[in-house]
Amino acid sequence: MYRLIVLLTIFTLVITGCTPASPSPTPFGSAQDKAESAILTSTTFLADITRRVAGDRVTVESLLPIGADPHSYQPTPRDVARIADSKLLIINGAEYEHFLESLLENAGGEKEIVEASTGISPRVDAESEHGVDPHMWLDPNNVILYVENIREGLTHFDPEGAAVYQTNADAYTAELKDLDAWIIEQVSQIPPERKLLVTNHEALGYFAERYGFTVAGTVIESFSSGASPSAEQMAGLIDQINASGAPAIFLDASDNDTLAQQIADETGVRVVTGLHLESLTDGAPAATYIDMMKHNVTLIVEALK
Repeated sequence: MYRLIVLLTIFTLVITGCTPASPSPTPFGSAQDKAESAILTSTTFLADITRRVAGDRVTVESLLPIGADPHSYQPTPRDVARIADSKLLIINGAEYEHFLESLLENAGGEKEIVEASTGISPRVDAESEHGVDPHMWLDPNNVILYVENIREGLTHFDPEGAAVYQTNADAYTAELKDLDAWIIEQVSQIPPERKLLVTNHEALGYFAERYGFTVAGTVIESFSSGASPSAEQMAGLIDQINASGAPAIFLDASDNDTLAQQIADETGVRVVTGLHLESLTDGAPAATYIDMMKHNVTLIVEALK
């Protein structure tokens, strides 16, 4: 089930001391309304997933631009206007979109929000700065649940489109199952003793659990790329890499590689840049969510096999 949250009205009414009325869905009206009504997602990969479910009944846009890192994104005044003008906001949830808090407060009005990750049990690290790992989409099986939550959200908002959304969701789910099978086949080329991942921050936990990898260490010991490692943590990671024999450090294209290169100089491992874990690209190699996953898997397999 998707979770529907009317955040903005509640925030405004709490400030004024009023009691909120029960919210009701706002269905689309004419065909022109459907074509012009924007569904806004927090990230580019969510926009792609939502477009696959929505088809051409509505326009779907991403709040974050191509290449933006959600962990360090600085909202703009235009973002407030885009949220205010949108009819439905689809987010990842799981404490991922901290940048949205101020935007929601400033946009005003009533906003329906669907959390795509609702129903997925999160990975939790009590010692991490961010206790919940939000990177659930890096396991395509979790994205199948995203699709169902998005389908239900769109259907609630636009009941007349229910059949279209169901058909599109079923077709996309079949593609995601094929993607999962393809990844299993690809990673089988890696010797078991080399299925070790070292990353910039703790992003590949769900991927590792699904496909039999061990996360041997992270440059930044956090689920967010915005944190900074201490000298002690850096020394500890060098020891972990030397002890485990991990062959490479994997970085997202938006990551600063300075620290990873320092660690590579100390350990002799390879630094693999160019993964796309949190944003799509404008065209190849990660124009869609499925393209993004295939690109990442290809880089990982080539570095470890």
